[in-house]
Amino acid sequence: MKYIEPASLPEALEILSADDEARCLAGGATLVAMLNADLVEPSTLIGLRRIDELAGISVSGDHIRIGATTTHAQIAGDDRLTGNAAVVRDAARQIAHSAIRNMGTIGGAVCHADPNADFPGALVAANAVLEAAGQSGRRQIPADEFFLDYLETSLEEDEILSAVMVPVEPVGARGRHLKFSRTHGDYATISISLVLAINSGACSHARVAVGSAGPAPVHLAEVDALLTGSDLSGETIKQAGQKLMEAADPVDDVRGSAEYRRMIIPGLLQRAVDELR
Repeated sequence: MKYIEPASLPEALEILSADDEARCLAGGATLVAMLNADLVEPSTLIGLRRIDELAGISVSGDHIRIGATTTHAQIAGDDRLTGNAAVVRDAARQIAHSAIRNMGTIGGAVCHADPNADFPGALVAANAVLEAAGQSGRRQIPADEFFLDYLETSLEEDEILSAVMVPVEPVGARGRHLKFSRTHGDYATISISLVLAINSGACSHARVAVGSAGPAPVHLAEVDALLTGSDLSGETIKQAGQKLMEAADPVDDVRGSAEYRRMIIPGLLQRAVDELR
């Protein structure tokens, strides 16, 4: 296996397109573990750490740009991630433990597309857009369309995730990522990612996504519509939770049965709403 550290994104894309069995390495929190377990055997590892344009966080106009090699710890500690983007920062704070947060990157976590992870649901709730770079140019993929199935994304084999773009608006929004897990640092049994804006006692904006509830984050436009314009009463939250329960398709595993996971959803949604209010 070869290891190459290109100095630019075009160079990395050229190597990737020339080798069907090459894999990109960012922080390595997941990929190195998979290599050690002989789950993947790439012919070439393309290290991305020297590519400056993939790193860091910047605010530009109507969005916050998070480079793909930005670590979880950097995201968790950046106080510019407020409002709508707070749900992403909140998710980063709850990923595993400090050693993993210092090493792992948002690009690596997102491209791995584990539905039990924290970022997928948070990015859907934030209405984020993921920027994919290829030799033919760049394209933007809404988070809702990026996560296709378990460990499967809409990223093409010759593309590299270059950034995550999180909208600044809506004005006055606040975000919260809540996870119910067996122990601190574990994957969620169920998670709720929620963004709300409240004006004059009524909800003016709502987006909610459920993690660990299927092969991709569960997001229903009808639930957003039910919450938006309402006074977020207990009955409304109950109805929203019921709809999300019915849409969820979790698995049975050591973290809980599918039925148990579904039962958690309404209460966790109510708690997220209460905390944001």
